[in-house]
Amino acid sequence: MMQLFASAGPHISVKADEVANVMGVSITNSHMLGALGLIVLVWLMFRTRAAVLGKKKHNFATRLVHWTFDGLYNTVCQVIPDQTWARRVAPLCITIFFFVVAQYWLGLLPIVGPITVGSHGTPLFRGGVADLNMTFGLAIVTIVAAQIYAFKYLGFKGNMGRYFVNPLRDPIMAFVGILELVAEFSRLLGLSFRLFGNVLAGEVLLIMIAFLTQFISPAALQPFYLFELFIGGIQAYIFFMLSTVFISLGLVPHGDHAESHDESVHSPVHSPKLVQESERH
Repeated sequence: MMQLFASAGPHISVKADEVANVMGVSITNSHMLGALGLIVLVWLMFRTRAAVLGKKKHNFATRLVHWTFDGLYNTVCQVIPDQTWARRVAPLCITIFFFVVAQYWLGLLPIVGPITVGSHGTPLFRGGVADLNMTFGLAIVTIVAAQIYAFKYLGFKGNMGRYFVNPLRDPIMAFVGILELVAEFSRLLGLSFRLFGNVLAGEVLLIMIAFLTQFISPAALQPFYLFELFIGGIQAYIFFMLSTVFISLGLVPHGDHAESHDESVHSPVHSPKLVQESERH
C-alpha cells in the first residue's frame, strides 16, 4: 500500500474535489473520509462508554480515550474555575478535540491519494480537516457557541455591552468594544486557516517524501508518519484550547470600569473563592 501511495504521483489540490453528485448535492472526497471518521469516532465513544460502565473490558484505545478525556476536562476546569460552567463548556470543546484528531489521523492513511475515481484521476479520499470548508465550519461552531454562552451568562444587554458602549460616556471603552468586535472575526479566520494550513502542509510533505523515495518509501515514510501523528494531536489540542479560551472570554463581564469591578466579584471565571477551591482540587 505504501508503494502504491508513492507511485501514485503527487496530486496537490487546495480545494476538495467532487467525486459524486446526488440530486444536485455535491459529494467531495473530504466528505467521504469525513463520514468514515465520524462513524469510527462515534463507535469508539460508545465502546469507551461501555468499558467505563463495566459492560466490556478496557483495551488500549478505550484507556487512551478515557485518559485523554480526563486531561481535557481538567484543562477546561483550569480555564473556567466555576465547575457549573466548566461542565457546560467541556462537552463541546472536548468533542471538537476528538473530531479534529480523528479526521487528521485518518487523513494520513495510505488510501488517501492512490485510490482514484473518474477519468481525471480524482482521489476518492481526502482528509476532512484538509478541507477549508470543514475547518471554517468548526470555527463557526466555536464562535457561535461562545456568543451563546455569553448570552446565557451576561444576558442580551450585557453581552452587547462588550462591543457597543456609548462613546460620549466612555470613549475609551467604546473604542475597545470595536476592537473586540473585530477580534471576534479575526478569531474565526485564525481558527479556520491555521488548522487548514497545518493539515495541508502535512499532506504535501508526505506526498512529496513518498514520491521522491519511491521504492524505499515504506521505510522512509515511517518517521514522517510518526511526526504527523504527533502534530495531529498537537493541532487538535491547540484548537481545543483556543475554543475553550474564546468561550471563557464571554464569561467575563465587560463595561465601564466601575461596573466591571462590581460584577467581577460575581464572575465565575474570576471569583477568588472559586479560584482557591480549584487550586486545592
